[in-house]
Parts: sequence; C-alpha cells; structure tokens
Amino acid sequence: MPENKSLENWLLFAWIASFASTLGSLYFSEIVGFVPCDLCWYQRILMYPQVIILGIAIAKKDYSIALYSLILSSIGALISIYHYSLQKIPFLADHAGSCGRIPCTGEYINWLGFITIPFLALIGFTMIIISSIMILKIRKAGR
Repeated sequence: MPENKSLENWLLFAWIASFASTLGSLYFSEIVGFVPCDLCWYQRILMYPQVIILGIAIAKKDYSIALYSLILSSIGALISIYHYSLQKIPFLADHAGSCGRIPCTGEYINWLGFITIPFLALIGFTMIIISSIMILKIRKAGR
C-alpha cells in the first residue's frame, strides 16, 4: 500500500508542475501581454496537454501515463534548453535563424540575471521528468 501512495504523490506532483507551468505561461501571454515566439509555442504544445492527461491519470490511478509524460517532457526540456541557449549564449544568439515574427532570442524577463521564460519552462518539464522516472522506478520495483 505505501507503494500506491508514493505513486499517487509523484503523479500529483507531476500534475501540479504541469498546471503551474500552464498557468504561468498563460499569465505571461494573456495578462502581462508577452507575445510567445515559435519555440515558446512548441513548449506550450508539449506542456498544456499534460494538465489534462495527468489529471485523468490521477482520477483513474493510471500510472502507465508516466512513460508518455516522460517522453513529452523530455522533448519539451530539449526545446527549452535550446531556447534558453539562444538567449544566453552570444554565439548562438548572433547566429540564430529567424524564429517567426517574435525573435526567440528576446528576453521578456531576466530575473536574477538567468531566469527567463524558457528557463521556467525547463524547470516545469524537469519536475515532470523526475516524477515520471520515479513512477516508472517504483512500478518496476513492485513487479
């Protein structure tokens, strides 16, 4: 039984991370008025559905979702790392191709000199990745 409670907690943690990331993203675009660049949209495409699929998984106690959330979040994290690199590594910023009408090198926020929107997305994806890996490990140990 403690194994099931741990699975529930990790799944809830992943859902909270996806929900908070989605709310943060919507806050920046809909309330503050920041227009997302193309890479931001790709990150959103990979984050937003996770609120729904992880929520359904919680309701159904379906821990097999961890594999899917791991894949979606890993792709999202890679995009976030690339996007963050475009913002913070001068060589990449100078040689970045066009990224739609909003440049992907732009930094709407730069808290503490390193926290940008792609960095926040990376934190959200990383939290889901960790949760997914923990769920997969616990399930494997229980077999």
